[in-house]
Amino acid sequence: MAEEMIVKELDDVVVRFSGDSGDGMQLAGNLFSNISATEGNDISTFPDYPADIRAPQGTLTGVSGFQVHIGSEKVYTPGDKCDVLVAMNPAALKTQYQYCKPQSVIIIDTDSFTHRDLVKAQFQLENPFSELGIKNEVVSASITTMCKESLKDSGLDNKSILRTKNMFALGLVCWLFHRDIHLGEKMLREKFAKKPAIAEANIKVLYDGYHFGENTHASVAAGYSVPSKQHCLPGKYMDINGNKATAYGLIAAAEKAGLQLYLGSYPITPATDILHELAKHKSLGVKTVQCEDEIAGCASAVGAAFAGALAVTTTSGPGICLKSEAINLAVITELPLVIIDVQRGGPSTGLPTKSEQTDLLQVLYGRNGESPLPVIAANSPTDCFDTAFLACKIALEHMTPVVLLSDAYIANGSAAWRLPKWEDYPAIRPPYVTPDMAADWTPFKRNPETGVHYWALPGTEGFMHRIGGLEKSNETGAICTEAENHHLMTRLRAEKVQKIAETLPELKTEGDEDADLLIVGFGGTYGHLHSAMDQLRRKGKKVALAHFRLINPLPKNAAEVLRRYRKVVVAEQNMGQLAGYLRMKVEGIHLHQYNQVKGQPFVVQELVDAFTKIMEE
Repeated sequence: MAEEMIVKELDDVVVRFSGDSGDGMQLAGNLFSNISATEGNDISTFPDYPADIRAPQGTLTGVSGFQVHIGSEKVYTPGDKCDVLVAMNPAALKTQYQYCKPQSVIIIDTDSFTHRDLVKAQFQLENPFSELGIKNEVVSASITTMCKESLKDSGLDNKSILRTKNMFALGLVCWLFHRDIHLGEKMLREKFAKKPAIAEANIKVLYDGYHFGENTHASVAAGYSVPSKQHCLPGKYMDINGNKATAYGLIAAAEKAGLQLYLGSYPITPATDILHELAKHKSLGVKTVQCEDEIAGCASAVGAAFAGALAVTTTSGPGICLKSEAINLAVITELPLVIIDVQRGGPSTGLPTKSEQTDLLQVLYGRNGESPLPVIAANSPTDCFDTAFLACKIALEHMTPVVLLSDAYIANGSAAWRLPKWEDYPAIRPPYVTPDMAADWTPFKRNPETGVHYWALPGTEGFMHRIGGLEKSNETGAICTEAENHHLMTRLRAEKVQKIAETLPELKTEGDEDADLLIVGFGGTYGHLHSAMDQLRRKGKKVALAHFRLINPLPKNAAEVLRRYRKVVVAEQNMGQLAGYLRMKVEGIHLHQYNQVKGQPFVVQELVDAFTKIMEE
């Protein structure tokens, strides 16, 4: 009688696909994520690719990785270490082994481990596993050879055949975790709908990889199962990354406001995908303009705002530097403008494909003069939709430019997103002038409660006016250089921004109400900080988390929350920008800091160790 093969059930698992930039690891990872999400698992992904357009094949600098964490219940991060590493060549093994757990399974393409490949990856020995001290279980497969044999009669050229290797690896991983391979087939048919020959080749190799595992048991017993135990809200779900969610949030806000959406932009990693996505939606009245530079992108958006559109400009840190003068024009003219900063590593060109939170003080203060504007931050790929919608609502209803902070980690990472219901989102009502105001209207006539001036669109009869970058009289709207008027206008612009906090939710904390330590963060670190809090609480520690979405103005209860706890640690991917800002805004607080600027997401275990040390001091 054949031995019964036991499938081991896991609560969660982390898989990391890695290979050359041309090996299709991002596609394989995305497909595995989508298949897992469709089967009911929660997911969190982390694409980790090089800045090189195409490094020499097989070299250490050209390795592209994609990590996905799938769970039977809620997962908050892509995981610290992986349970399975797919290493398509020696360079991938050498650079990515550091992300393996001691018990990880490593899958390799033995055809890519020749002497020449080992030399390119700077190995000294012919056995790279011995050189690295690897004792993990290794699944060796002649992936290149099997792909060539499988597609020898397909009519495809050798280059096209080699591009299917990623699908063999995906098929093997799908077998290992008992994924529904038919879902992968369906997704490939959709992706290559206009290239049926390519679709069929990839599908055939996908099944070959699956059957290889099935027929050989790939030396890892019968694989693993990650059943869905989530109690999800009913509705339609999709796997979405942060940039696409941001684009959808902008479109939704334009529809709610009844305005045309205009994007003035210049391509820059990692924000460009927002431009690409919005360009697909001309049928919804979206206008996208790829301008000649960052300055023109922002200046054209200011013009669109003056004309009455929902105006947006997208960029990363270097582009914020260039846009600063045009942003300042939007501040002094008090026009609604949404500025999206998908942060990356800096200074200068820095690390274009990596993630940091180092633009915070730049967006808060990186303009000349007193030029306050609201700053909000998205905390996850799916939250990018809601935060983009909120940024538009604030800009349009309070007549101000608004900065939305995202970062490369959440912009490129993905998660399962429940498609929202239209009726769950509030109306957006810009403060338009009304005909009865014409008799005594001036360009800076304000609502006495909110301090917001009324919006007179060009061409509205009785409301002709000029605006520009020179200071204006509060009473007439004409150019004015009087000292008292300038002081007044400076104060009114600042007060208008501060009053926005009255219209937005207060800062909420999660975890223990009587916590001994409050963890504070903002933006894309939410999942890692939440996971660290959960781990500490499971160890019996009393810990809470306060994560800022609204940074300027601070939530109206921010000071009360920060003063409530005996110890507070601010964790951020910079050298202490939020901590310094909070000290400036909230008098008398003592803050511990946890700072990393590595271009990589936090490691949850490192957070747990650091926070434990603070609590025990």
